[in-house]
Amino acid sequence: MKRNVFEPEHEQLRDTVRSFLEREVAPHTTEWERNGQVDREVYRKAGEAGLLGFNVPEEFGGGGISDDFRFNAVIAEELGRFGGSAPAFTLQNDVIVPYFLHLANDEQRARWMPGMATGETILAIAMTEPGAGSDLAGIKTSAKPDGDDYIVNGSKTFISAGINSDLVVVVARTNPDPSAGHKAFSLIVVERGMAGFERGRKLDKMGQKAQDTAELHFDNVRVPRANLLGEENKGFYHLMHNLPTERLSIGIAAIGGARSIFEETLQYVKDRKAFGQPIGAFQANRFTMAELSTELDIAEQYIDRCLQAALDGELSAVDASKNKWWCTELAKKVIDRCLQLHGGYGYMNEYRVAKAYTDARIQTIFGGTTEIMKDIIGRDLGL
Repeated sequence: MKRNVFEPEHEQLRDTVRSFLEREVAPHTTEWERNGQVDREVYRKAGEAGLLGFNVPEEFGGGGISDDFRFNAVIAEELGRFGGSAPAFTLQNDVIVPYFLHLANDEQRARWMPGMATGETILAIAMTEPGAGSDLAGIKTSAKPDGDDYIVNGSKTFISAGINSDLVVVVARTNPDPSAGHKAFSLIVVERGMAGFERGRKLDKMGQKAQDTAELHFDNVRVPRANLLGEENKGFYHLMHNLPTERLSIGIAAIGGARSIFEETLQYVKDRKAFGQPIGAFQANRFTMAELSTELDIAEQYIDRCLQAALDGELSAVDASKNKWWCTELAKKVIDRCLQLHGGYGYMNEYRVAKAYTDARIQTIFGGTTEIMKDIIGRDLGL
């Protein structure tokens, strides 16, 4: 089914992304997976190619395209198709840069955005703690005002780009009053090299092994109050503002990856023979492929409707939650069925479907679990 949401300029970007991944990423994936992180240089090259910083204002060296999420979507979709060894460009483009676009003051923009545009500044956001995941109210990391500074103490875990990052947006408690509820948190930008800021373990994950995920520790880190992003004690509300497009991006990447594995599996079941005929010719397998093809098409149509809503400024948290849980759960299902159709070969890491199986598993967890998404939708129904 033809997808009408994209214009010719978006398809031109798609070609650029595919060429970039083939040229600058594919030759290095084995090394990056072994090292547990990508080479920082790939971010700089992505900046040169316009894959990072396109949504940074032109005055800071970016492309000035911050009001058309379809450009973000194309990159997310192609990274999803490539697989879990791709750099976390969507984390930068779709999750963290928007905080700076919406919240940074003029001085902060001039100080930080040029590096975001070139890819020389890698970003991370630190929310999750050992004892606080989806429930942000449980965050214990503190930022205590001290003159012109904050003193930051605490630990974070499961932080994507935790090793490579130069700027970390830390969600910290700036109001110690337990009754403050969601009005207790602020976004504090901690910079590489600040005394007391330490990277902990590079975590050993079941999938997406080329993307560094780490523990971060803050021991009396003195951070200038000029590094407050947005308003003090409004951090929770700032986070909620950006979540719809973040969750849309995750759904897009999930279906991009699932579509790619489906296409490879379709060729496999045509080529692989058993009992004198292609395995795809058996009714059970033919029906499986028919079901997956249909469900992928339907998911893409909902994604495209959400993209149009984002373009029109109408994407709601509920619609984004529907997109996120449905698309990530569908991707998990598609890849699992495709692995089964590969038989024993599907269990071998030399086949993309095996790696996709572990790479995709996190998608129903990060950015808000499937259960949290359903809870948001159910509450909107008045339940």
